[in-house]
Amino acid sequence: MLLYDYFRSSASYRVRIALNLKGIAYEQRDVMLLENQQRSPEHLARHPQGLVPALEVDGKVITQSLAIIDWLDARYPEPRLIPADADARAAVLARALLIGADIHPLNNLRVMRYLAHELHVDEFHRNAWTRHWIEHGFAALETMAGEGPFLGGDAPDISDVFLVPQFFNARRFDVPLMPYPKLRRAECAAAEIPAFAAAHPDRVAPK
Repeated sequence: MLLYDYFRSSASYRVRIALNLKGIAYEQRDVMLLENQQRSPEHLARHPQGLVPALEVDGKVITQSLAIIDWLDARYPEPRLIPADADARAAVLARALLIGADIHPLNNLRVMRYLAHELHVDEFHRNAWTRHWIEHGFAALETMAGEGPFLGGDAPDISDVFLVPQFFNARRFDVPLMPYPKLRRAECAAAEIPAFAAAHPDRVAPK
């Protein structure tokens, strides 16, 4: 199993966590986004959007972090990250998609580059943009979190897998996190699990 990723990519970070939680061995290949390696013909052949992550398995390539984790859950169901029960599944995916579809796409690298180079938005206002959308999403997610140590209860699910990378990103932009005690509690619980710690960008950054 071959994972094409970038160490600071939130989407790649999610997949590393999921692979680690399931105890799946994989080889990591760096795609250096700041060097535009994602735009190379070789990478575009495996990921037409020119993004990361991409997971290559037996000659097939799966893209999009949610699709990859869903595939992993189907092939390697323990521990399960997306419940089989329809109601529980909907709740878990709603939390994950709030992060993956509503927060993250508005502050990823390609959006920030477009704001800077095409719309000529200065750094102060780009950072304000990022903080606004993270805070807006976190405020909603806080109301959706349960009372257990993790977002959905006593064990991590896919929404926790999405939360931890978004917290990492939030700290890079100095987003105040005190208003979100349930989210902070879930992040702290995740930090106690080696699979989360091993996926941290500081642990996998190119030497």
